[in-house]
Amino acid sequence: MTSNTRSFCIFGLALAGLAGCATPQPKQASKPLDKIQGKAQVLVESGGATDAALNAGGPSIYLWVGERRYRLFLKTHVEIVHGDQYVAEGVDAQKAIEEIGDPDQGKNGYPLEASCQRVVNRAWTNLSFDDTDATVSLVRARVKRYPARLLFLVTRIRPATAAEISALSAESAKDTAAEGEGTPEISVPAGKQRASLIDGPAVLTAPLWQPTGGTVQCKVVIDTAGKIASLETGAQLCEYVHWSEFRFKPAIRAGHPARVDTEVEVKFEPRK
Repeated sequence: MTSNTRSFCIFGLALAGLAGCATPQPKQASKPLDKIQGKAQVLVESGGATDAALNAGGPSIYLWVGERRYRLFLKTHVEIVHGDQYVAEGVDAQKAIEEIGDPDQGKNGYPLEASCQRVVNRAWTNLSFDDTDATVSLVRARVKRYPARLLFLVTRIRPATAAEISALSAESAKDTAAEGEGTPEISVPAGKQRASLIDGPAVLTAPLWQPTGGTVQCKVVIDTAGKIASLETGAQLCEYVHWSEFRFKPAIRAGHPARVDTEVEVKFEPRK
């Protein structure tokens, strides 16, 4: 056996050994899609081509989930009945972008194009290159303009079943059981209302789109159960707050439960 032949045989045996030792890597499980259920709101808005493109040229579609409103992004036009309940599966764009973070440390603005592309690819895997680019541009433009207003990329939407509607109605009924017609509403100064806070984050981390943070006064209405019933301001930092985490001592007026019109101060510490 020549030296060249011997070398080739040794090389071949080495390759075979490596192939035999290689262990197939398990595929990483894909992250489950987000799921929301809420009451549909159908609006004809004057937001131009960008808004129209979010429902393939149709009217703007929102889902109200508690006190939060999601703007739906539908790749094909869907007829939605205003006021009916729907269940949507897909990707909450802002939540996904926050989870990705900002590897560029704010140098390239918010949101990053790469983050938007990951969000789009997670929601819709079979888009052509041209469709992907156009969709990423739409997502980026919308999120940049309204960073706290939730954009939900829909992969599937259907009417809620009777059981789902009943379950959500029962949950809502618990929150409003103490309220009836003629429930009084009182105004309470922010400083006094702060003493009634039972649960809720005192300080939040600033969002990616406003990394310097700051302090905001958010005008809210608190129901008779001590929960935030509605947000009465359009300030972006106020819209960013998860108000469902806040609880206050229920207000009483003349011996009866009362709703409270007040302001809640929220502090955002700068991102590091």
